[in-house]
Amino acid sequence: GLCITSVARAVVPSLITNTFHKHKQAIMSTGDYKVADISLADYGRKEIDMAEVEMPGLMSSRTEYGDALKGARISGSLHMTVQTAVLIETLKSLGGDIRWCSCNIFSTQDHAAAAIARDESAAVFA
Repeated sequence: GLCITSVARAVVPSLITNTFHKHKQAIMSTGDYKVADISLADYGRKEIDMAEVEMPGLMSSRTEYGDALKGARISGSLHMTVQTAVLIETLKSLGGDIRWCSCNIFSTQDHAAAAIARDESAAVFA
């Protein structure tokens, strides 16, 4: 019989590789970031601003803890969404030097990544 694990090992890498090559032409880099479309940054900023209202815990930590992460170099890999963007900007406001990589090309919200890159909140690769 056919083993599902064997099929996954054969299909998944080629699926990821093919998807990467299809999108490779669309990816741009200027500075310390790589995002699909930097022109989506304005839309991303609006979405991030709305998400901040829905995340009061992170927002209050920005004022409560000041520069608690001053000098800390933080790297993260998580789904690049507008909620993750709020987390990134919170870590930045607490003094961290942030580098971020999206963990899944299929869940990346390009507008959120573009806003983070344009506003220099973090070096972002999504």
